[in-house]
Amino acid sequence: MTLESLFPIILFAVVATSTPGAATTLATASGASFGFRRSVPLLVGVGIGLFTLAAASASGLAGLLLAAPFLHLFLKIVGSAYLLWLAIQIGRKGRPRPATDLAAPTSLVGGACLQWVNPKAWAMTLGAAASFATLASGPGQLALLLGTAFGLTGILSMVLWCSAGLMLARLLQSDRQWRLLNISLALLLASSIVPMWQA
Repeated sequence: MTLESLFPIILFAVVATSTPGAATTLATASGASFGFRRSVPLLVGVGIGLFTLAAASASGLAGLLLAAPFLHLFLKIVGSAYLLWLAIQIGRKGRPRPATDLAAPTSLVGGACLQWVNPKAWAMTLGAAASFATLASGPGQLALLLGTAFGLTGILSMVLWCSAGLMLARLLQSDRQWRLLNISLALLLASSIVPMWQA
C-alpha cells in the first residue's frame, strides 16, 4: 500500500474527526472546566473508541446492522439518551471551582464508550469502511488501517478542541460568561443528536 493510497483515508479521518460533534464539544467543555492534564483520559479514550469502532466497522459490523435494523434503532435510543445526559451535565455547570467542584472529567472508558453511542462516529466509520474497502487486501487489513487512522486523528483532534476550551477558559471572567459557554456547549451537544434521527 502506497502513501498515495493512504492519503485519502487520512484526509477523510482528519476532516471527520475534527468537525464539530459530540466528542469535540465534550473535549472543549472538559478543557475549559478541568484543564488539559485532567482531560487526557477523555482524549485518549476517544481515540481508543474510534480505533475500535472503525476496526469493527471494517470487519463487518455494517453488515450486521443492515441485517438487524432493530440494533440500529437500539443504538440510536441509547446514544441519544447518553448524549442528552452529558448535555444536561455540561449545561448545569457554572464557573469551575477546583477546590469545591466535586464533578470529575470524563474517564478513559467514558471517552471510549462515547464513540460507541455517538451517531457521528458510527456514520463516519461505517462510511469509511464502505468507501475505502477496495484499498485493502481484506477486512483485517482494512480494520487495522481505518482503526489506526481514526484513532490517531481522533486523539489529535481532541487535543486541539481541548486546547480551544483552555483558551476559552482564560478569556472568561464572569460567572455569567461561564454559564453562557456551558449552556452553548450543552445545546451544541444536544443538537448533534438531530442528524442521527434524520437518517
